[in-house]
Amino acid sequence: MARFDRYILSQLMVLFGFFSLVLVSVYWINRAVKLFDVLIGEGQTAWVFAEFTALTLPNVIRLVLPVAGFAAAIYVTNRLNTESELTVMQATGFSPWRLARPVAVFGLIVAGMMTVLTHLLVPMSTAQLKEREIEISRNVTAKLLTEGAFLHPSPWVTFYIREITPEGALRDVFLSDRRRGTEGTTYTYTAREAFLVRDGDSSKLVMIDGLSQALNNQTGRLISTHFDDFSYDISSLVGTAPIQPFRLEHAATLDLLRDPAAEAERAGSTLGRAMEQLHLRFTQPLLCVAAALIGFSSLLVGGFSRFGVWKQIVGAIFLLVSLKLVEGFVTDPVLAEPDRWPLLYLPPVAGICAAVVLLWLAARPRRSRRAFPLQDEVPA
Repeated sequence: MARFDRYILSQLMVLFGFFSLVLVSVYWINRAVKLFDVLIGEGQTAWVFAEFTALTLPNVIRLVLPVAGFAAAIYVTNRLNTESELTVMQATGFSPWRLARPVAVFGLIVAGMMTVLTHLLVPMSTAQLKEREIEISRNVTAKLLTEGAFLHPSPWVTFYIREITPEGALRDVFLSDRRRGTEGTTYTYTAREAFLVRDGDSSKLVMIDGLSQALNNQTGRLISTHFDDFSYDISSLVGTAPIQPFRLEHAATLDLLRDPAAEAERAGSTLGRAMEQLHLRFTQPLLCVAAALIGFSSLLVGGFSRFGVWKQIVGAIFLLVSLKLVEGFVTDPVLAEPDRWPLLYLPPVAGICAAVVLLWLAARPRRSRRAFPLQDEVPA
């Protein structure tokens, strides 16, 4: 590459790294806060929270890469225009097509990053995240071992532990089971001490020195029983919604290419959804190239203005939003008819064509201003 191309490319990469870091941080922190409330509220450790946030990172990066590339192209082009560097290069004979070469290389680099994410990292991380979600949803112990707080592991169930000793003993346990409603019986258990015991796939709460109370909600009759030790199966206390272990986002690209119908059946989805998932993995990298070229070419159109280039920036943002709208419009036809998958390539192709048109407009020679007479002709 020429020295000028390397200079432009280095500026783009530096700003791209900066915008990516900012956008990923903002988006990731927003997701992490919600995840923190859910996991810590269920009694999970900080290590599980760190693992979950790390597994969500590849998908977050995938979402912000096109925006970061677009912002970097806009910022660098605006700065080069402000400092008259592009004006000097155009005066030396560089056409807009020649100036766009390092931007196109930059777009291809970002597209390469996006390709690695969409085909490898994102499917692997989402599949691993789903496996961990299933494991945690089945972990009854983690949802109950929180001392000093009234927990509701499922509707109509309340559980309380005053203290958990280092040996694993639960002190002053309270358990209320109201799942049978107003027509059944409400069971309340209190115990001085209890232990959680694993029995195969089920978990049991062994309570020592406690009281069992059964309230008939129809007759209002209360039956109290003191016990020395009592075993209660708590596996059914935690109501877990069925979780689909496999989704199309987890499928490998080669498997989708070989037999998309089989992958759709495995995920309990449709063939149209499988075709959409497959081809979006190819169109998203192309969209990165289109976003970078649109950001650069938009600022080359138009002459000097004392008010800056805000009109060109707004136009570039409008073009990028239009591409996302087109992407939403072409999704429904593909879901209805999987054979229409070529429509998914319309947004990136339209974006690249729009950038080419803008570069062509920037390369056209501007009309010379109309010459005015230096002095008015006065009729004799």
